[in-house]
Amino acid sequence: MCGRFALYSDAFTLSKRFGVHMPPELRPHYNMAPSQNILIMRQEEGKRSFALARWGLIPHWAKDMKIGYSMINARAETVADKPAFRAAFRYRRCLIPANGFYEWQVIPGSKNKQPWFVTLKDRESMAFAGLWERWRSPEGEELESCTIIVTEANGLMRPIHDRMPVILAPADWDAWLGLEDKDAEYLQNLLKPYPTEKLKAWPVSTKVNNPRDDSVECIEKFE
Repeated sequence: MCGRFALYSDAFTLSKRFGVHMPPELRPHYNMAPSQNILIMRQEEGKRSFALARWGLIPHWAKDMKIGYSMINARAETVADKPAFRAAFRYRRCLIPANGFYEWQVIPGSKNKQPWFVTLKDRESMAFAGLWERWRSPEGEELESCTIIVTEANGLMRPIHDRMPVILAPADWDAWLGLEDKDAEYLQNLLKPYPTEKLKAWPVSTKVNNPRDDSVECIEKFE
């Protein structure tokens, strides 16, 4: 799964990386958590833009927004068919920029888990495969939300956790954002583990366990 991540690149760097203008008021986050508003990049009517969406997808048919708490991730194996995600998979895909993500490793003989931070070796920002939705409450309030697609772990991640977010290579960004429903099989094939040799990971302190702690110390190597 993916339950926490970091995005600390500045607006200029993200604009250059993704080829879309980013408002300069973006501030760094080292501990993004579910239910927070996170940055997504989407394409509507051929135009790409950044937006903020609540992390935890709320299907358009939902009666209560609380369903989003259990929809922070979508499994790659079932995302195209599961009722909560299939419409978004067809029509509302997005990229979710990040500098890295966290995962917790079980410690044999202990109730505690060791958090790890995972990032690209070249330190560039990455893009998770995501979906977004628009939901209208019974009172008429409109809310945009999103989810991160996860897949099986690669060789680096397997000793830490059995799942990881789908990281899309830049060469696949256009296809993910732009292809229509008729290319669903091709899109499904993009949802694979990222190459092990392109990632690196290190243990971090349990500061990241507290979503209120959003400091750079969350990503520092823990000895």
